[in-house]
Amino acid sequence: MTRPRASLVSLSDTPWYHVVTRCVRRAYLCGFDRLTGRSFEHRRGWVELRLRQLAGVFAIDVAAYAVMSNHVHLVVRVDADRAAGWSDAEVLRRWRCLFRGPVVVERFLSPATRAEMTETELDGVAGLVETYRARLADLSWFMRVLNESIARAANREDGVRGRFWEGRFRSQAILDETALLAVMAYVDLNPIRAGIAETPEGSAHTGIAARIADLRANEGDTAGRSFAVIERSTPEVGEAPPTACTAAAPETNHADSSPDARSTHLWETVLDRLPPAPLLPFGNPAEVPAAIPFTFGDYLTLVDSLGRALHPRKRGAIPAELPEILTRLGIAPERFVEHAGFLLKGFGAAIGAPERLTALAAQRECRYLRGLRRARLLFSAA
Repeated sequence: MTRPRASLVSLSDTPWYHVVTRCVRRAYLCGFDRLTGRSFEHRRGWVELRLRQLAGVFAIDVAAYAVMSNHVHLVVRVDADRAAGWSDAEVLRRWRCLFRGPVVVERFLSPATRAEMTETELDGVAGLVETYRARLADLSWFMRVLNESIARAANREDGVRGRFWEGRFRSQAILDETALLAVMAYVDLNPIRAGIAETPEGSAHTGIAARIADLRANEGDTAGRSFAVIERSTPEVGEAPPTACTAAAPETNHADSSPDARSTHLWETVLDRLPPAPLLPFGNPAEVPAAIPFTFGDYLTLVDSLGRALHPRKRGAIPAELPEILTRLGIAPERFVEHAGFLLKGFGAAIGAPERLTALAAQRECRYLRGLRRARLLFSAA
């Protein structure tokens, strides 16, 4: 039975989500189209840049991503507490990175005109602030802006109108740290599993490649460097307020199926000026609440080892020494390698340990959640 989006993305259950969005009819609208002989590879860069830009506006952090030729994978963390801590002015400034908003918002943001506003106007602004605050911590709004901006740019490039993405995104709740590790590795290894890349660092338009590139740029590409270097200090995602976003398009035009072309182009131009946010850092959640609860060294070793095992020409070639992190988290190495490529199809609305899936099913008053059998195989080392 189809469930409403509000129950699928429930922050009371987990802030972590695996998101997938596909091109219409799974066409290679971001890759090489063999039928027409045209290459749309540059659009993968559009998607990668835009999701990093939007992470600096929304209270949503990107932990991993893979932009493929006909679909996109994301692993995100929704931080509603961060949005709750923003001032009213900060909420309005961030929203204006995406939409122009009513004139009353512009008046409120200007100290000179704010003093002249009536109580009725201030009450109206207060209502808008709460609406915008909720939207800035809403996964659906994040995906809406991401997908629609890419669709409009691609349609303009092709001189066509119509759908670019096949429909609304699919999301899976990530219920525990073990599932988070599995999903991130699954996403980062997508190009290797598809046979279009040989190594994680060579996997274009993925989170793992971006992290390795940043590491090399900041620390130098020195052979034999300790993994301790990788755990460098990273500023909190979205900490600094975005800039250069004071002239976004009206909200009414954003969702309109036949918008004014100049207004739409203005909106996309404003989004293009947003600075990209860093990816969610690895670290100790007790010290950095908004962090992936592993060391990047462990994660790199895991992804590299699984990449060798999952390479199309090396199927079944399980490395002799897989990372200790699998044993530490209670994951059977052979089962992990065997089932790591089926996280999307093998699970339904949630991914996690069997007991977490059972508890969530009881909470949602349903008999079971799809993937329980797979969870027992994947997340039970015994």
